[in-house]
Amino acid sequence: MADSSFDIVSKVERQEVDNALNQAVKEISQRYDFKGTNASISWSGEKILMQANGEERVMAILDIFQTKLIKRGISLKSLDVEGEPQLSGKEYKLFASVTEGISQENAKKVAKAIRDEGPKGVKAQVQGDELRVSSKSRDDLQAVQALLKGKDFDFAIQFVNYR
Repeated sequence: MADSSFDIVSKVERQEVDNALNQAVKEISQRYDFKGTNASISWSGEKILMQANGEERVMAILDIFQTKLIKRGISLKSLDVEGEPQLSGKEYKLFASVTEGISQENAKKVAKAIRDEGPKGVKAQVQGDELRVSSKSRDDLQAVQALLKGKDFDFAIQFVNYR
């Protein structure tokens, strides 16, 4: 019998991020506490730019955006906020980016967790920005998925291509 396998990836659906951003824009334009403050959130290349006339307002925009991401089923672990709001002219700006793919270092952490705590006979190998987990037993693969869901990694993971 051939080995069963699945892939561990860290992907974010760009359309869902766009939808969350558009919902945040709509809420910011309608909320009373943002009237006349030039508060905005938008794409700036591959990054998300949040700007307002006060540091607290920029953080409030970030909070609104994070809430919208959660409602759309996107893990906040995939949102990388770059530092604190920076004063630029009369406005505060804050950049955030959406990270995808599992780095080599993080893939090694996951593989080590599978080796140390997972069932015997389960193999994990790094393939680019994803991790392939294979075993003769599908029950072992399900045990590995349960193990990894219980772990708290500092990056988002999903399981795909279960065969």
